[in-house]
Amino acid sequence: MAWLEYLLPLIFLFPLAAMAGIVVALRNLHDARVHSPFDAQPLREPGQHLRNRLDDAFAGLYLSGALGPIITLAPLVYGMGRMLFATQPIWVEWALYGALSTLLVLTFSFRLMRDFQRIRRLKLGLACELAVGQELERLVRPQAHPFYVFHDVPAAGNRIDHVVVTPCGVFVVETRARPRPVTPSGERQHRLVVERSRLRFPGWSERKPLNRTRELAHWMAEWLSARTGHTVPVMGVLTLPGWQVDASRGPDDLLVVSGEHLADRLADLCPGEFNAATHDAVIATLLEHAGASQAPGE
Repeated sequence: MAWLEYLLPLIFLFPLAAMAGIVVALRNLHDARVHSPFDAQPLREPGQHLRNRLDDAFAGLYLSGALGPIITLAPLVYGMGRMLFATQPIWVEWALYGALSTLLVLTFSFRLMRDFQRIRRLKLGLACELAVGQELERLVRPQAHPFYVFHDVPAAGNRIDHVVVTPCGVFVVETRARPRPVTPSGERQHRLVVERSRLRFPGWSERKPLNRTRELAHWMAEWLSARTGHTVPVMGVLTLPGWQVDASRGPDDLLVVSGEHLADRLADLCPGEFNAATHDAVIATLLEHAGASQAPGE
């Protein structure tokens, strides 16, 4: 029965399959997401969405690194089993097993490189968001200065990095991480010129960060107005930690800064009329929407 020559070598794959099952079962071992013991809601910190994506990226790296060798060896192990049970050598078939293993090695190598680069980008973005979040925490002051800071707020199918409520208005704070290029002499370039519709970095320009921050600010203003029944002044803030920002020609409706001393700047800005009743209504709405209690300044 010729079909037994192809069925019996599967026995040699059982140990590999068992190892692969263990690897898959342990894939969420690195997941650091936790839930509140009080209301079972996910606990949110600055850059929480990046933390979640980083956990997913590490899980992908783990699967690629652990499953890669197992899956790559499978054709070779099966081919060795075929050699034991085959009545005559079939060199073309064994060459196909070798080619398949080579293709799998290349595939998982590219996946590992992709996951590594993704983790580097996410860690840079998380570091920038944590730096800005730490700066914004300085707004938490005594009750005479009712500042509130919300992190990782759901909005329009996405998430806002930070929402700051001051006695003068609401600020939607977005953080973007961009590596600073290095000149041939080894000097890092860190000057960023802000224009009305784009950011000019050394060697390239971008429009999307400005447009995205503006869209989120408009969405937040409309959403808060609909929820509270009051006109709420909202201003978008784009931070780029580590850059020397020249915003002299920047847009009037957005604040583009490096993030240094951001708390002091927001405390002095007044994007519009904002009375105490509207302020309290906005705080209550955001507390409910964020799904987790945020403490006022104490």
